[in-house]
Amino acid sequence: MVVFSPVITSRLKYIAELTLGELGGQSVLLTNEVEVYKAYAGPAVNYSPARIRPAEVWIVPHGLLGEKEICIQSVTTGSWGALPVFFQTGGDIPFDFFSAAFYLISRYEEYLPHQQDMYGRFAHTASLAFRERFLQKPLVNLWLSALTPVFNASFPGFGFTGPSFRFLPTYDIDEAFSYLHKGWVRNAGGFIKDVVSGKSKKVAERLRVLSGSVNDPYDALDLMQELNTRYRLTPVYFFLVAAKNAGVDKNILPDKPVMQSLIKQVSALYTTGLHPSWQSGDRVSLLLQEKQVLEQAAGYPVTKSRQHFIRFNLPQGYRRLMENGITEDFSMGYGSINGFRASVASSFLWYDLEQESTTGLRVFPFCFMDANSFYEQKQTPAATLPEMMHYYREVKQVNGLFSMIWHNTFFGTDTRFAGWRELYESFLHEVCKPDDE
Repeated sequence: MVVFSPVITSRLKYIAELTLGELGGQSVLLTNEVEVYKAYAGPAVNYSPARIRPAEVWIVPHGLLGEKEICIQSVTTGSWGALPVFFQTGGDIPFDFFSAAFYLISRYEEYLPHQQDMYGRFAHTASLAFRERFLQKPLVNLWLSALTPVFNASFPGFGFTGPSFRFLPTYDIDEAFSYLHKGWVRNAGGFIKDVVSGKSKKVAERLRVLSGSVNDPYDALDLMQELNTRYRLTPVYFFLVAAKNAGVDKNILPDKPVMQSLIKQVSALYTTGLHPSWQSGDRVSLLLQEKQVLEQAAGYPVTKSRQHFIRFNLPQGYRRLMENGITEDFSMGYGSINGFRASVASSFLWYDLEQESTTGLRVFPFCFMDANSFYEQKQTPAATLPEMMHYYREVKQVNGLFSMIWHNTFFGTDTRFAGWRELYESFLHEVCKPDDE
């Protein structure tokens, strides 16, 4: 496939090769030579203000991809069939597909002054996708699918041949145990707090767990392993290994034998990634320290990460990861609502908008997290199953990557999460054939 543009910028090269190339399965040739474009025999895209040849897909530029600065964009939403669009121009489709896709995938709006949530993160309410009500759709993938009949009008029989659908479950191990292995100081403090708060059931539970009468309510790795085996899953586990407990960093300290054993056990079977602590967001040096601790326990180099509490900003957050040897990040989603933060259901190389360059960091977006449904959206398990199925079907219809986040705490016996383990099993039974059937 050839793409003509009078000027080929790094922004255009990035988004054309990502959408038409990586997601569409096409070999993309970009050219600014009219004669080369006219002579090309295969599918052709004309990205210029005027039509050039009879057989082509003509997309009129909006201007964003020719800019070098980052500035507030005027965005007015229209429609293309059933799909919302913006940066309306003209040509064979009513908008600049390349500019709109670049705006969403690059997270352009996150580089601009924006509203932050209570954790200092980019607030989902500030996003175009939320305001215009397409957060629940992988809009870029849907736009690409809708381009097929447009190409067929000039190039009969054309079809995109991108990647196949992939289901990628991921697990965050933020707090491996609720009571066990936390030491007498933390347990004494928790005991006193529960007594003062009148939480008699928690007091009794803590005593039963510490006496060995019942299992710790968060100890669920064996059950998770059984589900992985039964449904033939190949998940990625992310471990929080902060050197000390503070704020939302509550996991068992990584130097304790039990944590070393858990990490080794999981790492022997599945890929293990780093869950950078909240503290590492304030002290950059901690990121490398935590990575090295996890690598020592896992027994191999760690190149994957997901930020604890989805705490990151652009571009500094991603640059820190790359500087410390991380090549794949799984944080692209919201920690406050489910949906498609970058409006795409496929992995992609991160584009550093300030440096105007494609980086080597591959981003794996997620669209569903158990904690969002439970804590933020305050849903019951019964209400969450249809939500999960919605995202699964949305991604599957565009042959995308369906990545979801679950925490070990939701699979245990804590009464707060009653029904959530069964919810996950019901979902897996619906979308994955069990190994014993």
